[in-house]
Amino acid sequence: MKKWKQKAIVQKTISFLPFGNKINYLFQKYVTKGVYLNDEYFYDRLSHATSHLSAFSKYCEKAAPASSLEIGTGWYPIVPLAFFLSGTDKIYSVDISMLTNKERLKTTFDRFMDCQKAAKLKDYIKVLPDRWAIFTEIYDQYDKLNFEEILKKINLIYLIEDARKLSLPDNSVELINSNNTFEHIYPNILKPIIKDFIRVLDKENGIMSHFIDMSDHFAHFDKTINIYNFLQFSDSKWSWIDNSIQPQNRLRYQDYLNMYQELSLPVTEFSLRAGNLQELETVKLDKKYNSFKAEELAISHCHLISKF
Repeated sequence: MKKWKQKAIVQKTISFLPFGNKINYLFQKYVTKGVYLNDEYFYDRLSHATSHLSAFSKYCEKAAPASSLEIGTGWYPIVPLAFFLSGTDKIYSVDISMLTNKERLKTTFDRFMDCQKAAKLKDYIKVLPDRWAIFTEIYDQYDKLNFEEILKKINLIYLIEDARKLSLPDNSVELINSNNTFEHIYPNILKPIIKDFIRVLDKENGIMSHFIDMSDHFAHFDKTINIYNFLQFSDSKWSWIDNSIQPQNRLRYQDYLNMYQELSLPVTEFSLRAGNLQELETVKLDKKYNSFKAEELAISHCHLISKF
């Protein structure tokens, strides 16, 4: 049996168990080795932070937002820490459960410290001296501080709540961002989430900036399949494979554009990764994708920036 099928079966089983997220973390830590903060993941997220801040500076004429909101930060808050070091005063992270903890936050601190020592951090963000002083002070006293004290010092506020009904006021956030999270949210949930993002976004002084990975995430783990493998399944068959631990909505680039249009959310700027047409041709596509052009289906990643 292919490795991706084995992982799908295990995660499907875990999704029915109490404390599924914790069990999945242990599964990925000790079996798939998918939770370690490696160089590829760290620098990918750091480059996302660079792009978010660059877009904000371009359209809002400030180096960093006063407030930011990320959905689906995950185990390692790389983007929030980058924003803190760049000068953001209120950094919100919304999710349905708390995935990070003091140990994982320390791992994130370690990577930033290593990056700074290697003189690489300056290539991604402009670190403010006063913020770096706070960062190093926290790092030196890390064992003496509790988790809540550390979060407060780095201006990071976790909102463990339904992102469709955020507790934030209207027009209160200058930069709303996500980093390969949208693809894990089903359309009937994602649409009202984006709608509430529009509500809390500071329309005059803010932007949205979202990275979306439209590839089959099982292909990240099993190299015997390509990134279009999941497009062969009908919705009914995919529902048996997919799971609530790491769901994949299989939306394509045009689907996201249609959703933005329905919500009157502008796509002010975008970038695409074209994908691989030759790999796409090796997959026998389900009929639901017949209406798409091959070039549209092949797009594997996008970055959408919105300014009202």
